[in-house]
Amino acid sequence: MHNLADIATQVRRDIVRMVHGVQSGHPGGSLGCADFLVSLYFKEMNHNPDFDMDGKGQDLFFLSNGHISPVFYSVLARSGYFPVAELATFRKLNSRLQGHPATHEHLPGVRIASGSLGQGLSVAIGAALTKKLNGDPSIIYSLPGDGELQEGQNWEAMMFAAHHKVDNLIATVDYNGQQIDGSTAQVMNLENLKDKWLAFGWQVLEMDGNDLDNIAATMQQARAMLGKQKPVCILMTTIMGKGVSFMEGTHEWHGIAPSDAQLELALSLLPETLGDY
Repeated sequence: MHNLADIATQVRRDIVRMVHGVQSGHPGGSLGCADFLVSLYFKEMNHNPDFDMDGKGQDLFFLSNGHISPVFYSVLARSGYFPVAELATFRKLNSRLQGHPATHEHLPGVRIASGSLGQGLSVAIGAALTKKLNGDPSIIYSLPGDGELQEGQNWEAMMFAAHHKVDNLIATVDYNGQQIDGSTAQVMNLENLKDKWLAFGWQVLEMDGNDLDNIAATMQQARAMLGKQKPVCILMTTIMGKGVSFMEGTHEWHGIAPSDAQLELALSLLPETLGDY
């Protein structure tokens, strides 16, 4: 049985290989969120890789910042939703693994098309209300990015969720401070996100999204806060490009692919643990 750190390292290998293979994609945010998504799918969520769209009796995850599809696809494959070998088709013609996740291809694990930013939280709220109507005690998880919060729909959704006491929802913000054109502070400063979420009526936690122990402890705390008539937000600090030193902490690796030499260097920093596809 592989530990979460080994799985996260392999997922990072998958990410850089997938993006390099087609010279297209978004490695930075994908690398930064690897620890969180591995923790979610291999430890935290009650889910079944024998996929159906309804997900009755299961926890559900909705990816909002769909450009980080490489990490999502790798985690889905590594947790059994579809063959790992299919990762080699990423962004290729007729592949089910589109640049942004889509439902048309019927890829197991994908419940919404995402990549038009700002919409995932709204969908997650709808799913959470559906769970309540059906008497299903399962949890809804969602992941928006911090730059994505510059989209106004998020704030309407946050207000709606608090007003309607959507207390079976955990929204985790990838708080890396970077977006495609620069830092979030330069593009459109988000100011104090914690105070803003609190002002909108949410319970708020903070978490190091690149520390597996801190992720486990915070997720446990978040689940204990559910059922109290308020939704839960986790502000998750991550490092864009985490695990590949020359990609870390800069927006420049938001949406470009490594060269052959850069791929080899990246792989040298990420020891193979589960076997490459």
